Amino acid sequence: MRGAADVWRSFRRAIDPVKILVLKPSSLGDVVQALPVARLLKRRFPAAELHWWLNSELVPLLGNDPDIDRVVPFDRKSWGSPFGWPGAVGSIRDLRRERYDWVIDLQGLARSSAVAWLASGALTIGLDDPREAAPIAYDVSVPRTGYDVHAVDWYLSVLRRLDVPVTWDFEWMPRDEGAAAAIRSLWPDDGLRWIAFQPGARWTNKRWPAENFAALAARLTAQDPSLRVVVLGGDADRPLGGQIAAAAPGRCIDLTGQLSLPGMVEWLRRCVMMVTNDTGPMHVAVALGRPVIGLFGPTEPTRTGPYGQVAHVLRAGLPCAPCMKATCANAEPLACLKALTVDLVARSVIARLG
Repeated sequence: MRGAADVWRSFRRAIDPVKILVLKPSSLGDVVQALPVARLLKRRFPAAELHWWLNSELVPLLGNDPDIDRVVPFDRKSWGSPFGWPGAVGSIRDLRRERYDWVIDLQGLARSSAVAWLASGALTIGLDDPREAAPIAYDVSVPRTGYDVHAVDWYLSVLRRLDVPVTWDFEWMPRDEGAAAAIRSLWPDDGLRWIAFQPGARWTNKRWPAENFAALAARLTAQDPSLRVVVLGGDADRPLGGQIAAAAPGRCIDLTGQLSLPGMVEWLRRCVMMVTNDTGPMHVAVALGRPVIGLFGPTEPTRTGPYGQVAHVLRAGLPCAPCMKATCANAEPLACLKALTVDLVARSVIARLG
């Protein structure tokens, strides 16, 4: 870390940055929650080049983003192997050649902070997250001012330290016209009201039981003939999608494993609501302005829940929740999610639909 005088001189040189690097490589939900930073940076500095360091698996999400001039991909898996180190070294050299004015690390972990430091920008700023000692790599570190501060607000507080105004009069996720056209060609607009279900999650103990999603699909579509359900998710979620779709034949379609990232975004854009576990597409729905019913068990919605919609999160008042653990240690496995009955969720959905 440089001295205070050096930091101030660097800041003055970069007061009107020409080139900015944002480090937020993963995961899907985290990247989506950080996108307001890109919107506001480009609004404040429209002539500046904005680059985004991103896990190669997520590149399609930002490849056509109007505010990002360059996506800098890295292969997360190869960087963990000696065989991938030459590529990593080449990538770091590429970043150094860019001579960034600002390097903004919104990941706040050891790998991202190391890349931030090695990129050697005029000013390096990041999250004051002590988990992996990342702040030692920054000129300026920005703390989370309270345990319940949402991740989106923490990211935006970095902009405030840079004197970038924070407003909300922007489009969080602009339409990808190519992806939208592809979706319309395969699933033409039909005038029905679609509700998206997201039954998967990275942690198995964040998943509301698939049989509950199936019962919910059957109940909602039987109660309102204008409603249809689309099940979203990756390849690993195909068994869940098939089980749910089978409960409401002709009224529920299973698209697990069939959509690209931009395709998933555009399908969510046509939906009127999302019922979801705590997972990345939940944040996409929020960014699109769609009502969300979030089903939470082991995680804390005030920190990483649907931004601006935490009041619509359903959770059980069990003493063990939120445990913030990937493995359930309760005597009754998944008690925190099983306590959320189909009737409770259905009533919440119907109330939000009006």
